[in-house]
Amino acid sequence: MLKCKEVVDRADALVDGTPLSWREHFALRMHLLMCHHCRRYVRQLHALVTSLNGKNTPPASDEQVQGILDKLDHEH
Repeated sequence: MLKCKEVVDRADALVDGTPLSWREHFALRMHLLMCHHCRRYVRQLHALVTSLNGKNTPPASDEQVQGILDKLDHEH
């Protein structure tokens, strides 16, 4: 049985689809069935990775950055 720390160490492989041995995959799934804290962690990690991969926005232009900085300066 894996410990929570071991699940956290391997969670990125589970979320991003890195191939795992059948034993490692089975051990991760068994732990997740029993541990709601790790299930929540993996679910949150999956949501984060999904949201970051879905953003195909270009970086801000120099003018946009300067506009934000100017607004911040005026607020203080």
